[in-house]
Amino acid sequence: MDERGRLAASPGVVAAGVGAHNPGMGKILLSISISLDGFIEGPNREIDWHLVDDELHRHFNRRLGALAGFLTGRVTHELMAGAWPDIDDDPAAPEAMREFARIWLDMPKFVFSRTLPPDHPSLRWNSELIRDVTASEIENLRARVDGDLSLGGPDLAASFLRLGLVDEFDIYVHPILIGGGKPLFPLDGAHVPMRLLETRTFGNGVVVLRYARG
Repeated sequence: MDERGRLAASPGVVAAGVGAHNPGMGKILLSISISLDGFIEGPNREIDWHLVDDELHRHFNRRLGALAGFLTGRVTHELMAGAWPDIDDDPAAPEAMREFARIWLDMPKFVFSRTLPPDHPSLRWNSELIRDVTASEIENLRARVDGDLSLGGPDLAASFLRLGLVDEFDIYVHPILIGGGKPLFPLDGAHVPMRLLETRTFGNGVVVLRYARG
């Protein structure tokens, strides 16, 4: 699987908050791949260890395609915007990748950045720029979007986790030790109970663990 395939897992490219979820609104779902030793990327932000084959890619497509929008930071959004818009027109691309390209293009995207210009070309694909991650901003977003939202990217996820804004976790554990990098969970000493929703093992050895808060 090439870098574009691995990028599909990142929004599909980590935690613990204590915020309360309004049951009348959509949930925020954090979908992230981790190594067996608990890292979401290597010391130089490497994700080339992700094992994304056709089975897992189709799973990501079904899971993400059913949601109402993507929440990403600037780095992840620009990577995605540079990888996916032309894939559906490439007859040599695997069908699972072409399907994800269509999902990404059609899906509303909410990009969090204080520095991205509002006329940046990466925003032309159904994207809305939001400057700050605040609890009130996210609650307003939940109120106007009909459905659940997928949170992707380690830096943005860390901001959401600090504010207790993540409702469910899709943690994809890859069968590899990478020895160091950015850990999945912040080392803040917090104890936050989780409730197991689902587990599934894929043919390539990846295991998904789905949890909800408390």
